[in-house]
Amino acid sequence: MLRYLILGIFLLGSLMAQGQKKIKPKQKAKSTLKFTDGSKAVDPTPFLKTITADDLQMHLSVLASDEFEGRETGTEGNKKAAQYIAEQFKKNGLPNIGHQYSYYQKVNFISEMWDDVGMQIDGKEYRHLWDFYAFPNTNASVPSIEANEVLFIGYGISDKNYDDYKGVNVTDKVLLSYMGEPTDGSGKSYVTGTKEKSDWTTDWRKKLKIAQQKGAKAILFIDGDIKKNIADNRRFLLGSRLKLGEGEKPKGKFANNAFISTTVAKALMGKKYKKIVKARKKIEKKGAPKNVLLKTNLQLNLAKKVDRLAGENVLGYIEGTDLKDEVVVVTAHYDHLGKRGEDIYNGADDNGSGTSTVLEVAQALSLAQKEGAGPRRSVLIMLVTGEEKGLLGSKYYVENPIFKIENTIANVNVDMVGRVDDKYKDNPNYIYVIGSDRLSTELHKINESVNKKYTNLTLDYTYNADDDPNRYYYRSDHYNFAEKGIPAIFYFNGTHADYHRTTDTVEKINFEKMAKIGQLVFATVWELANRDKRIEVDVTGRN
Repeated sequence: MLRYLILGIFLLGSLMAQGQKKIKPKQKAKSTLKFTDGSKAVDPTPFLKTITADDLQMHLSVLASDEFEGRETGTEGNKKAAQYIAEQFKKNGLPNIGHQYSYYQKVNFISEMWDDVGMQIDGKEYRHLWDFYAFPNTNASVPSIEANEVLFIGYGISDKNYDDYKGVNVTDKVLLSYMGEPTDGSGKSYVTGTKEKSDWTTDWRKKLKIAQQKGAKAILFIDGDIKKNIADNRRFLLGSRLKLGEGEKPKGKFANNAFISTTVAKALMGKKYKKIVKARKKIEKKGAPKNVLLKTNLQLNLAKKVDRLAGENVLGYIEGTDLKDEVVVVTAHYDHLGKRGEDIYNGADDNGSGTSTVLEVAQALSLAQKEGAGPRRSVLIMLVTGEEKGLLGSKYYVENPIFKIENTIANVNVDMVGRVDDKYKDNPNYIYVIGSDRLSTELHKINESVNKKYTNLTLDYTYNADDDPNRYYYRSDHYNFAEKGIPAIFYFNGTHADYHRTTDTVEKINFEKMAKIGQLVFATVWELANRDKRIEVDVTGRN
């Protein structure tokens, strides 16, 4: 308790001092600074120098403290971190542009996985992911579906040109269906009248919807290529990872369902196997639907475990002046791995360091704005959640942007900048730069130019190589922007023995080095936001 009281007093003093930070008029430079494109702007040096090791340490000591419990998405510790970030934006006088006039962009996540999935036919057990498979996201959670008869319903289609359900009552019945749609001897579909397949084939969920609307209890599809389809869809079938949104909400929308092997199908058909074969041939020959009632004892268990989490991207907005409709987005993820039992994964470097750095960049930009020095373009400072779950927070933003994607000129991403790797143990003043030339040569030149002018760090492009086996270019939040065609640059210090371990703690951070990187980030953002012309996308074939 005493430790938290002392920490609170320290933070209060630091934050008060931070809130009072100003640039004295005599420090302000004249508008004589030239950019790489020849345009001019205010020299950012006075603002850049407000990014200090002491301030970075102050932020990181909070974000990576045990009180925040590793900041895992959806946890109380993650929400505490979001609140702390929002408080810094408020202290800097940034406006509320998020959900319900807050600093937050709400992001919902869902995880659906099987708790108990099984199938029995006439007392014989069949194995999931071998004899049959079922997707958690398209099934409502039902502990047990039991039936003493199954109705063969052809292809499970209800269309004006071909209707398996016409004149058939399927209420509370389990249905058996072939996949795809019926075709004649020449391959012409009875649904489309051509050799082109309908959406009854391309969108199998349509069959789930009609079965639900007709009142069926469940529908089983005969899959003649079950091993390949299980292999291709294994990650969706296991379904343990968080996904964006509320999921497909299958209850009341889809009939419960499973895909079965031909062996399992024969077990259901029993003595009526030949009758089913005959019915199928009749369908293919004449396009006339045919159903067959099968006597059997079926039990299907489809019990799910569903976790829903609510997260937030935290938004700090610095409005531009004459070019305010164009936006530079600066990102860092603030989530980490959380707790495992009593062990806390504090995530000081990953990515408390990037979060702290971006908070300092936000403060420097807000100071410049208050001094009437810019920026010309708007800057969105966004601390994203869900990165450790698959870059989900940034993915949500690019799919649901606050500002038009076509008006977003660049993304500057900061992920792990507080440590020194083995390669640079004797030279801590370095940074790996990733992605800067993948879409725009101008972005690359800007970063090199401002580094030479202000920070003189060693810029290492090792991990930017197309054949980098680590594939870091694809593993942080900038990639979601790059996929949208937005030039992106990613600052990274490399990994270390404490990566994703409980030993990634504050006392191992090199704050002096981190401050220089923060200044480089600021200087790059400054030119992007203040040059006359937005940078061009002039590289193709590398993304």
